[in-house]
Amino acid sequence: MPDDGCRYELIEGELIRMSPAGAEHGAVIMNIVGPLFQHVGINNLGRVYAAETGFKLRSDPDTVRAPAVAFVSRERVDHAGMVRGYWIGAPDLAVEVLSPEDSRRQADAKARHWLAAGAKLVWVVDPKTRRVTVYSAPVEIINLSEGDRLNGEDVVRDFQLPVADIFRTLNS
Repeated sequence: MPDDGCRYELIEGELIRMSPAGAEHGAVIMNIVGPLFQHVGINNLGRVYAAETGFKLRSDPDTVRAPAVAFVSRERVDHAGMVRGYWIGAPDLAVEVLSPEDSRRQADAKARHWLAAGAKLVWVVDPKTRRVTVYSAPVEIINLSEGDRLNGEDVVRDFQLPVADIFRTLNS
């Protein structure tokens, strides 16, 4: 990856430049990562990774993606030990937060890519519509609004977060 201060993802050997996250994007991520990190830590479920953490999904040509938030189970973390470079394989949970320039089609394709690479659960968070789309399989897709609760299903056991809390710091 270039060392030019920009963020990139590597998709089938092609560098894709990513814009830096805006303030709204960062606030939404923190509203997710804070409760998730606390829950995972208290229950010794695994490890939560912050934005910018690369997951190598494929080799020759290489694909390295970085979700906004990721979770890897305790079993996988213990088996791998401390990973110095990119995590090999998909996280168990990948969370993507849409930026204003992201399309729903792009988000859907990225979620399906995570699932195809081995993720068990993907949350796509849309600050504009204040909705979360949950993918637990390519055909198991649930749309949640602010009156609903997001849960970790069997991936992040017993985790729940009101969808409204994800967007609580955003102006209407």
